[in-house]
Amino acid sequence: MGTITINGKKVEFTDEKNVLTIIRKAGFEVPTLCYQPELSIFGACRLCMVEDDRGRFFASCSEEPRDGMVIYTHTERLRKNRKLIVELLLAAHCRDCTTCDKHGRCKLQKLAYQLGINNVRFENHREIQPVDFSSPAIVRDPNKCILCGCCVRACSELQGIGVLAFAHRGTDATVTTAFDRKMAMTNCVSCGQCRVVCPTGALTIHHNMTDVWQALGDKNTRVVAQIAPAVRVAIGEAFGLPKGENSMGKVVAALHRMGFDEVFDTAYTADLTIMEESAEFLERVKAGANLPLMTSCCPAWVKYVENERPEFLKNLSTARSPMQMFASVLKENYRKKDAEDGRTTFHIAIMPCTAKKMEARREEFRDAYGVPYVDLVLTTQEVVQMMK
Repeated sequence: MGTITINGKKVEFTDEKNVLTIIRKAGFEVPTLCYQPELSIFGACRLCMVEDDRGRFFASCSEEPRDGMVIYTHTERLRKNRKLIVELLLAAHCRDCTTCDKHGRCKLQKLAYQLGINNVRFENHREIQPVDFSSPAIVRDPNKCILCGCCVRACSELQGIGVLAFAHRGTDATVTTAFDRKMAMTNCVSCGQCRVVCPTGALTIHHNMTDVWQALGDKNTRVVAQIAPAVRVAIGEAFGLPKGENSMGKVVAALHRMGFDEVFDTAYTADLTIMEESAEFLERVKAGANLPLMTSCCPAWVKYVENERPEFLKNLSTARSPMQMFASVLKENYRKKDAEDGRTTFHIAIMPCTAKKMEARREEFRDAYGVPYVDLVLTTQEVVQMMK
């Protein structure tokens, strides 16, 4: 245990791994772009630098706390330094902020506002790169990348995939895939963790909102939705409801106002999935084969096994995920009614994970005519944006 003096305030610490954690614990906010508590320390953006009583600058995210340290977090020198760093980042950054998917939620945009940057003195000499729309789950825009490395570490350290990495050096440095392949041509499992940690619009959700609006506006289309259990809480939080509150009733009412004809709960087929998997488990126990039984509910996990651990394919359950189980039942249920009404059923699954977009595209989940059981997948964020 020790004590650090931060801006004249004495703060005790015990096992905190870096000075930044103690600063935030004391109630002072120091800006960061590359720091993520669950990832390894990278120290690339240098925005978290603080000044000690000797006038020395150091990055607080990578500095171990020592008893008796005296530091300042917002001196004039630090303010000018941070302002210059953000201005340089903006100089090499695509600045179509008003139409960016991250507009209003971008950390770089927020810092520019906080630091009072209303003019960028430097020209952007970076060559414009094509945007990669190949993945059904993730859109990668290299023109908005600030080389913070968060996506690289998340893909490697959290997911164990390593699809994204740094390439080249100096001013030519970039974050890309191996041999600059499209995301769809890599071993990406569409989990979306790279998008979660990205502070800018370099990695975003592959949206399907326009297609949904078109379906809702077509009188000859019956638009039916299923909602995953996690969504009902997350949407409520987005609209200011207390954390953990079930907003299912409000969500259903909002979807009907938007034009959805029917709304169902995926929890129904989650029960069916449990029944199928437990029956399969008992069969395997009796036969003494292909154990342990591993769930097939998560498409990112299934894709990971296919790509990285094919020796475990025999251990995956043969049951469909709750989303796909519901989808096949739903499409079959409306087949006769569609013929009677002269309408087409358009099935939308509202899911908390981007990997479900990839799952909906898989060839295994199509009927005899090649029509997918799930026409489109919307994430929680997409539904919230549509409601707004």
